[in-house]
Amino acid sequence: MANRNRLLLIEDDFDVAEMLLMYFQTHQYDVVHAESGQMGIELARTRFPTLVLLDVMLPDMDGYEVCLQMRQSAFTRYIPVIFLTQRDERASKVRGLELGADDYITKPFDIDELRLRVQGSIKRATRESLHEARTGLPTGPLIDEEIERTKLEEKPFQQLTLELAGFQAYREVYGFMAADEVFGYAARAIQTILSQQGTPNDFVGVRDNQFVILSHLATSIDLLKTIQAEFNQGVAAFYSYQDAERGGLSIKAGGDDEQLIPLMSLTPATDPEA
Repeated sequence: MANRNRLLLIEDDFDVAEMLLMYFQTHQYDVVHAESGQMGIELARTRFPTLVLLDVMLPDMDGYEVCLQMRQSAFTRYIPVIFLTQRDERASKVRGLELGADDYITKPFDIDELRLRVQGSIKRATRESLHEARTGLPTGPLIDEEIERTKLEEKPFQQLTLELAGFQAYREVYGFMAADEVFGYAARAIQTILSQQGTPNDFVGVRDNQFVILSHLATSIDLLKTIQAEFNQGVAAFYSYQDAERGGLSIKAGGDDEQLIPLMSLTPATDPEA
């Protein structure tokens, strides 16, 4: 259940794609492949990559248009992008960087250098407090930036702040690594429902241990219920069989002050950080 970095590879050359798929999978990355720009945009919305490797020359649209459309949607705006291209002209590199690409590497490339650049882009985003380490979601200043951007659009939106009830008790019993896995699972549950039921301008980020959601739906009640149901479907798998069967953690078992802390759930934050 470990939270591995997920790469989205948008590349129509079969030989290059197969080589990169095999190479990065052996280095413990999950890799999702798209053969066209439109497929890549859709997978960026539905498969939640940590980083996108994007070929410039694609059959249906060029990589610049793919990057532009990703940057225009709040849901994919903050995913790091590295361009792969046969063009070595300065103008091509400048255009890609102007569109918000994080790096630019020219074919034929050294595959080990590419891996280091991928690692560097992911670490840089985390180190600069732009992406939350457990989930890869935007954090810190990017949340503030998106909230201000949304306000300036003067369109109705709702801000939800969710937290994991019972998370601290779970971490104390199961340890921080297991807790990080649950937190990543919660992030994916939220992303899945937003991609299915939300709008392209919906947004989710992480501030401390809370999820900040900006929704453009008319009402957030059904969205919240569906997110909670999605999380509840799988959370028991993160507990031991005994804890899952009893419905939670038994604290101070056998004592007069024995307490049952229910299985974790996503709930509106009592003290929102954003």
